[in-house]
Amino acid sequence: MAIYAIWNNKGGVGKSYLAFQIACEYARIHPNEKILVVDLCPQANASGMLLGGMDAGERALDRLSNRSPRTTIAGYIEDRIRSPYVSPNTGSTYVVRVSQVNGEVPSNVYLVPGDEQLEIQSSRVLGATAPGPTDAWRIVHTWISDLIEDIQRIWNQDSAAVFIDCNPSFSIYTELALSASDRLIIPFSADGSSKRAVRAVLALLYGVTRTPGSQQSQFYLNSQQFRLPIPKIYCYAGNRLTQYIRSAQAFRTVVHEIGDEIWAVWQTNPNLFHIHPTGSGSPAGRSAFNRMFQFEIVDANTASVVSSSLGIPIVRLTAGYHDVAGRRVMVNQSQLDNQQPNIQQLVAAIE
Repeated sequence: MAIYAIWNNKGGVGKSYLAFQIACEYARIHPNEKILVVDLCPQANASGMLLGGMDAGERALDRLSNRSPRTTIAGYIEDRIRSPYVSPNTGSTYVVRVSQVNGEVPSNVYLVPGDEQLEIQSSRVLGATAPGPTDAWRIVHTWISDLIEDIQRIWNQDSAAVFIDCNPSFSIYTELALSASDRLIIPFSADGSSKRAVRAVLALLYGVTRTPGSQQSQFYLNSQQFRLPIPKIYCYAGNRLTQYIRSAQAFRTVVHEIGDEIWAVWQTNPNLFHIHPTGSGSPAGRSAFNRMFQFEIVDANTASVVSSSLGIPIVRLTAGYHDVAGRRVMVNQSQLDNQQPNIQQLVAAIE
């Protein structure tokens, strides 16, 4: 079972949008598998999209959060705060079958919904890493792995794909998400701050610093000490890339510079990457490396907004007028033609 974290140490790169699109498209082309999304972002944007979008999704999240216990990731985290070092085996009770709420999503998509309560719980989670057994840090960092194993055991299915939407900040719940993952998808936008954020990803997770002797992140050091696996880079995906020629040239320069950063890591630390598809050899040069690890998602403009606002996966969205927040919004076929093949290509490469 492959577990993918979708994370960049920067907000606004379309991380939750990609999590929504990737999970739905992967489920569509693998109808006989159960697909699990774990939303570990307090904003719960991916959950909102999956559950019906801007209005319906928010109402659904409110209902789930108002249950006792909350049918969200915060409900599970509360169980773990009460039992930090022994799994209560309750993970499966926090799963929602998405199609029962939003019929636009494939029936084989399941969700552990996000919850803003994560922010409030974070200090208590951190507190559990200090007392107790000598390996308390390691045990706490397996909470999300335990959650997934609980669900897998109930499903009696060990081949399901799991997609974890992460918060951009490198908080404790982001650490828990990354500790549970074995593959990393790094979304980025074509701007200078994304370049700095990708550098931060490389340093925080893998100890790849730009200056020799720089201080390492405690997460990296503790992961090494306790031999807790760190996810390998599966791909980095440029998102919302413009098609307009003048803008595209500027964006292309930034994309290339971000690619340079990751290519440099490959040349010195190829063991940090996950070679795919299975059976492939290592890329022999920069072009082959780009084909294996780099993807680009063109901005679909209004179509992207409608897709996320209504909880309709982009590959299912049709051209024409759609009602969004009481207004009729037009989706052009050309917008769909821009992005649908990109999403399909990216998901086709996910094993």
